[in-house]
Amino acid sequence: MQQFIATPAQLGSVLRGYRRARGLTQERAASKVGMRAKTVSAIEGGQGAGSSIETLFKLLSALDLELVILPKGAPAAPEW
Repeated sequence: MQQFIATPAQLGSVLRGYRRARGLTQERAASKVGMRAKTVSAIEGGQGAGSSIETLFKLLSALDLELVILPKGAPAAPEW
């Protein structure tokens, strides 16, 4: 399922949903990629401004997600 995200809060909410759907706690998701649960909590709360892009990609990896960038208004990417 595709999610359109325009703010850190929206990103955090979507990541929280995916984590919960996979039955992972913040602690378990964090430990899968060597992060702290506090970092996952901050990102999910839309407060990941201090987090690096690398940290975001680690969390995406822990949740088996990938990032797709499209221009605004572009047709949706195909479902993989």
